[in-house]
Amino acid sequence: MNSVFLPEDLICTDSGQKPPNLHHWGGVRDIFSLHYVVRGTGYYEVGHATYKLTRGESFMIFPNTEVYYYPDPQDPWEYVWVDFKGTESQRLLSMTKLTHDKPIVTKSPVGLEPLFHQVEATGMAPFQRERSSACLHLLLSYYMEHYPQEKVLQKNDYVVSAKEYIENNYWKATLTVSDIVKYVSIERSYLFRLFKDATGMSILSYLKAIRIKRACTLLHSSKFSIKAVAWSVGYQDQLYFSKVFKKATSYSPSEYMKKNALASGGKEEA
Repeated sequence: MNSVFLPEDLICTDSGQKPPNLHHWGGVRDIFSLHYVVRGTGYYEVGHATYKLTRGESFMIFPNTEVYYYPDPQDPWEYVWVDFKGTESQRLLSMTKLTHDKPIVTKSPVGLEPLFHQVEATGMAPFQRERSSACLHLLLSYYMEHYPQEKVLQKNDYVVSAKEYIENNYWKATLTVSDIVKYVSIERSYLFRLFKDATGMSILSYLKAIRIKRACTLLHSSKFSIKAVAWSVGYQDQLYFSKVFKKATSYSPSEYMKKNALASGGKEEA
Protein backbone atom coordinates (compact mmCIF):
# COMPACT_ATOMS: atom_id res chain seq x y z
CA MET A 1 0.00 0.00 0.00
CA ASN A 2 1.33 3.42 -0.90
CA SER A 3 1.87 5.81 1.98
CA VAL A 4 -0.17 9.01 2.04
CA PHE A 5 1.72 12.27 2.24
CA LEU A 6 0.32 14.64 4.87
CA PRO A 7 1.18 18.35 5.25
CA GLU A 8 2.43 17.84 8.80
CA ASP A 9 5.02 15.36 7.50
CA LEU A 10 6.90 18.22 5.82
CA ILE A 11 6.47 21.66 7.36
CA CYS A 12 7.98 24.88 6.03
CA THR A 13 8.85 27.03 9.04
CA ASP A 14 10.46 30.00 7.29
CA SER A 15 11.73 31.18 3.92
CA GLY A 16 13.10 34.33 2.36
CA GLN A 17 15.82 36.06 0.39
CA LYS A 18 18.93 37.72 1.77
CA PRO A 19 20.16 40.65 -0.39
CA PRO A 20 23.89 41.26 -0.91
CA ASN A 21 25.46 42.44 2.38
CA LEU A 22 28.04 41.32 4.91
CA HIS A 23 25.59 39.33 7.05
CA HIS A 24 27.08 36.17 8.54
CA TRP A 25 25.77 33.51 10.89
CA GLY A 26 27.15 30.71 13.04
CA GLY A 27 25.60 28.25 15.45
CA VAL A 28 23.35 25.21 15.63
CA ARG A 29 19.81 24.85 14.25
CA ASP A 30 17.16 22.31 15.24
CA ILE A 31 15.63 22.22 11.76
CA PHE A 32 16.74 21.74 8.15
CA SER A 33 17.72 24.85 6.21
CA LEU A 34 18.31 24.76 2.45
CA HIS A 35 20.07 27.72 0.78
CA TYR A 36 20.50 28.57 -2.89
CA VAL A 37 22.96 31.22 -4.10
CA VAL A 38 21.33 33.66 -6.52
CA ARG A 39 24.45 35.70 -7.22
CA GLY A 40 27.80 36.61 -5.71
CA THR A 41 30.11 34.47 -3.60
CA GLY A 42 30.10 33.15 -0.04
CA TYR A 43 31.57 30.51 2.23
CA TYR A 44 30.02 27.69 4.23
CA GLU A 45 31.97 26.06 7.06
CA VAL A 46 30.82 22.78 8.59
CA GLY A 47 32.90 20.18 10.39
CA HIS A 48 36.46 20.57 9.14
CA ALA A 49 35.45 21.67 5.64
CA THR A 50 35.04 25.10 4.06
CA TYR A 51 33.06 25.37 0.82
CA LYS A 52 33.22 28.31 -1.56
CA LEU A 53 29.81 28.82 -3.15
CA THR A 54 28.77 30.89 -6.15
CA ARG A 55 25.70 31.46 -8.29
CA GLY A 56 23.57 28.37 -8.88
CA GLU A 57 24.98 26.35 -5.98
CA SER A 58 23.17 25.12 -2.86
CA PHE A 59 24.06 24.20 0.68
CA MET A 60 22.15 22.39 3.39
CA ILE A 61 22.25 23.03 7.12
CA PHE A 62 21.33 19.84 8.98
CA PRO A 63 19.77 19.88 12.46
CA ASN A 64 22.07 19.83 15.48
CA THR A 65 25.14 20.57 13.36
CA GLU A 66 27.44 23.51 14.09
CA VAL A 67 27.91 25.68 11.01
CA TYR A 68 29.20 29.09 9.99
CA TYR A 69 28.49 30.88 6.72
CA TYR A 70 29.46 34.30 5.48
CA PRO A 71 29.81 36.38 2.27
CA ASP A 72 32.93 37.13 0.29
CA PRO A 73 33.63 40.80 1.17
CA GLN A 74 34.66 41.55 -2.43
CA ASP A 75 31.60 39.89 -3.99
CA PRO A 76 28.94 39.37 -1.29
CA TRP A 77 26.38 36.75 -2.13
CA GLU A 78 22.63 36.96 -2.38
CA TYR A 79 20.71 33.81 -1.53
CA VAL A 80 17.25 32.42 -1.00
CA TRP A 81 16.48 29.88 1.68
CA VAL A 82 13.78 27.67 3.10
CA ASP A 83 13.66 26.20 6.61
CA PHE A 84 11.67 23.04 7.23
CA LYS A 85 11.04 20.10 9.55
CA GLY A 86 8.82 17.01 9.73
CA THR A 87 9.06 13.26 9.56
CA GLU A 88 9.46 13.26 5.76
CA SER A 89 12.42 15.65 5.75
CA GLN A 90 15.24 13.16 6.23
CA ARG A 91 13.67 10.54 3.97
CA LEU A 92 13.35 12.96 1.05
CA LEU A 93 16.85 14.34 1.54
CA SER A 94 18.26 10.81 1.65
CA MET A 95 17.26 10.53 -2.00
CA THR A 96 19.44 13.52 -2.94
CA LYS A 97 23.17 14.19 -2.96
CA LEU A 98 22.81 16.51 0.04
CA THR A 99 24.44 14.62 2.91
CA HIS A 100 26.24 15.39 6.17
CA ASP A 101 29.52 14.48 4.50
CA LYS A 102 28.90 16.71 1.50
CA PRO A 103 26.09 19.19 2.20
CA ILE A 104 26.42 21.09 -1.09
CA VAL A 105 25.44 20.66 -4.72
CA THR A 106 27.01 22.56 -7.59
CA LYS A 107 25.58 24.24 -10.65
CA SER A 108 21.87 23.67 -11.09
CA PRO A 109 19.67 23.67 -14.19
CA VAL A 110 17.51 26.71 -14.87
CA GLY A 111 14.30 26.65 -12.89
CA LEU A 112 15.43 26.00 -9.34
CA GLU A 113 15.35 29.58 -8.00
CA PRO A 114 11.65 30.13 -8.85
CA LEU A 115 10.75 27.09 -6.74
CA PHE A 116 12.26 28.77 -3.67
CA HIS A 117 10.23 31.90 -4.41
CA GLN A 118 7.12 29.78 -4.85
CA VAL A 119 7.55 28.36 -1.36
CA GLU A 120 8.05 31.86 0.04
CA ALA A 121 4.98 33.20 -1.76
CA THR A 122 2.64 30.68 -0.13
CA GLY A 123 3.14 32.17 3.33
CA MET A 124 3.68 30.56 6.72
CA ALA A 125 0.23 30.94 8.29
CA PRO A 126 -1.43 27.73 9.57
CA PHE A 127 -4.16 27.87 6.92
CA GLN A 128 -1.46 28.04 4.23
CA ARG A 129 0.43 25.00 5.51
CA GLU A 130 -0.96 22.49 3.04
CA ARG A 131 0.00 24.63 0.06
CA SER A 132 3.45 25.50 1.42
CA SER A 133 4.11 21.81 2.15
CA ALA A 134 3.18 20.93 -1.42
CA CYS A 135 5.51 23.62 -2.82
CA LEU A 136 8.33 22.47 -0.54
CA HIS A 137 7.78 18.87 -1.62
CA LEU A 138 8.05 20.02 -5.24
CA LEU A 139 11.30 21.83 -4.46
CA LEU A 140 12.86 18.79 -2.81
CA SER A 141 11.60 16.59 -5.64
CA TYR A 142 13.60 18.81 -7.99
CA TYR A 143 16.75 18.00 -6.02
CA MET A 144 15.81 14.31 -6.05
CA GLU A 145 15.50 14.42 -9.85
CA HIS A 146 18.54 16.53 -10.71
CA TYR A 147 20.82 15.58 -7.80
CA PRO A 148 19.87 11.97 -7.01
CA GLN A 149 21.72 10.01 -4.37
CA GLU A 150 24.36 7.85 -6.01
CA LYS A 151 23.53 4.36 -4.85
CA VAL A 152 25.83 1.46 -5.59
CA LEU A 153 23.47 -1.36 -6.48
CA GLN A 154 24.09 -4.77 -5.00
CA LYS A 155 23.67 -7.90 -7.11
CA ASN A 156 20.31 -8.68 -5.53
CA ASP A 157 19.03 -5.18 -6.36
CA TYR A 158 19.23 -5.99 -10.08
CA VAL A 159 17.24 -9.18 -9.58
CA VAL A 160 14.62 -7.39 -7.47
CA SER A 161 14.33 -4.68 -10.11
CA ALA A 162 13.85 -7.25 -12.87
CA LYS A 163 11.23 -9.16 -10.87
CA GLU A 164 9.30 -5.99 -10.05
CA TYR A 165 9.30 -4.96 -13.70
CA ILE A 166 7.99 -8.37 -14.75
CA GLU A 167 5.30 -8.36 -12.06
CA ASN A 168 4.13 -4.91 -13.14
CA ASN A 169 4.18 -5.59 -16.88
CA TYR A 170 3.46 -9.31 -17.38
CA TRP A 171 0.08 -8.47 -18.93
CA LYS A 172 1.69 -6.78 -21.94
CA ALA A 173 1.72 -9.10 -24.94
CA THR A 174 4.66 -7.16 -26.36
CA LEU A 175 6.84 -7.61 -23.26
CA THR A 176 10.19 -9.19 -24.12
CA VAL A 177 13.29 -10.23 -22.22
CA SER A 178 15.10 -7.40 -24.00
CA ASP A 179 12.66 -4.91 -22.44
CA ILE A 180 13.49 -6.27 -19.00
CA VAL A 181 17.24 -6.10 -19.60
CA LYS A 182 16.91 -2.54 -20.88
CA TYR A 183 14.95 -1.52 -17.79
CA VAL A 184 17.51 -2.96 -15.37
CA SER A 185 20.35 -1.40 -17.39
CA ILE A 186 23.08 -3.99 -17.01
CA GLU A 187 24.77 -6.38 -19.43
CA ARG A 188 22.36 -9.06 -20.68
CA SER A 189 24.37 -12.19 -19.86
CA TYR A 190 25.27 -10.79 -16.41
CA LEU A 191 21.60 -10.26 -15.55
CA PHE A 192 20.75 -13.74 -16.83
CA ARG A 193 23.37 -15.24 -14.52
CA LEU A 194 22.32 -13.18 -11.49
CA PHE A 195 18.66 -13.99 -12.04
CA LYS A 196 19.25 -17.72 -12.43
CA ASP A 197 21.46 -17.84 -9.33
CA ALA A 198 18.86 -15.98 -7.24
CA THR A 199 15.65 -17.65 -8.43
CA GLY A 200 16.70 -20.92 -10.02
CA MET A 201 14.81 -19.84 -13.13
CA SER A 202 15.54 -18.01 -16.35
CA ILE A 203 13.93 -14.61 -16.86
CA LEU A 204 11.59 -16.02 -19.51
CA SER A 205 10.58 -18.91 -17.24
CA TYR A 206 9.85 -16.47 -14.43
CA LEU A 207 7.70 -14.35 -16.76
CA LYS A 208 5.73 -17.43 -17.81
CA ALA A 209 5.32 -18.49 -14.17
CA ILE A 210 3.93 -15.09 -13.20
CA ARG A 211 1.52 -15.19 -16.13
CA ILE A 212 0.33 -18.70 -15.27
CA LYS A 213 -0.08 -17.81 -11.60
CA ARG A 214 -2.24 -14.82 -12.49
CA ALA A 215 -4.20 -16.90 -15.00
CA CYS A 216 -4.93 -19.47 -12.30
CA THR A 217 -6.30 -16.74 -10.06
CA LEU A 218 -8.59 -15.43 -12.79
CA LEU A 219 -9.75 -18.89 -13.88
CA HIS A 220 -10.42 -19.91 -10.28
CA SER A 221 -13.07 -17.21 -9.99
CA SER A 222 -14.91 -18.62 -13.05
CA LYS A 223 -16.14 -15.10 -13.82
CA PHE A 224 -14.14 -14.53 -16.97
CA SER A 225 -13.94 -16.11 -20.38
CA ILE A 226 -10.78 -17.98 -21.31
CA LYS A 227 -10.13 -15.41 -24.02
CA ALA A 228 -10.31 -12.57 -21.48
CA VAL A 229 -7.95 -14.41 -19.15
CA ALA A 230 -5.49 -15.03 -21.97
CA TRP A 231 -5.43 -11.35 -22.91
CA SER A 232 -5.13 -10.32 -19.27
CA VAL A 233 -1.90 -12.26 -18.84
CA GLY A 234 -0.20 -11.28 -22.09
CA TYR A 235 -1.42 -13.88 -24.59
CA GLN A 236 -3.42 -12.59 -27.54
CA ASP A 237 -3.69 -16.09 -29.04
CA GLN A 238 -6.15 -18.11 -26.95
CA LEU A 239 -5.05 -21.41 -28.46
CA TYR A 240 -1.39 -20.75 -27.68
CA PHE A 241 -2.32 -19.67 -24.15
CA SER A 242 -4.21 -22.94 -23.66
CA LYS A 243 -1.16 -24.95 -24.74
CA VAL A 244 1.18 -23.02 -22.43
CA PHE A 245 -1.27 -23.31 -19.54
CA LYS A 246 -1.74 -27.07 -19.95
CA LYS A 247 2.00 -27.64 -20.16
CA ALA A 248 2.46 -25.74 -16.89
CA THR A 249 -0.49 -27.15 -14.92
CA SER A 250 -1.43 -30.42 -16.68
CA TYR A 251 -4.93 -28.97 -17.18
CA SER A 252 -6.44 -27.03 -20.02
CA PRO A 253 -7.95 -23.68 -18.92
CA SER A 254 -11.49 -25.07 -19.17
CA GLU A 255 -10.53 -28.19 -17.19
CA TYR A 256 -8.95 -26.01 -14.53
CA MET A 257 -12.12 -23.93 -14.24
CA LYS A 258 -14.30 -27.02 -13.89
CA LYS A 259 -11.97 -28.63 -11.37
CA ASN A 260 -12.04 -25.58 -9.14
CA ALA A 261 -15.79 -25.15 -9.54
CA LEU A 262 -16.33 -28.71 -8.31
CA ALA A 263 -13.84 -28.27 -5.49
CA SER A 264 -15.77 -25.18 -4.39
CA GLY A 265 -19.05 -27.09 -4.33
CA GLY A 266 -20.30 -25.89 -7.69
CA LYS A 267 -22.05 -28.02 -10.27
CA GLU A 268 -21.19 -28.56 -13.89
CA GLU A 269 -23.81 -27.41 -16.34
CA ALA A 270 -25.49 -30.18 -18.33
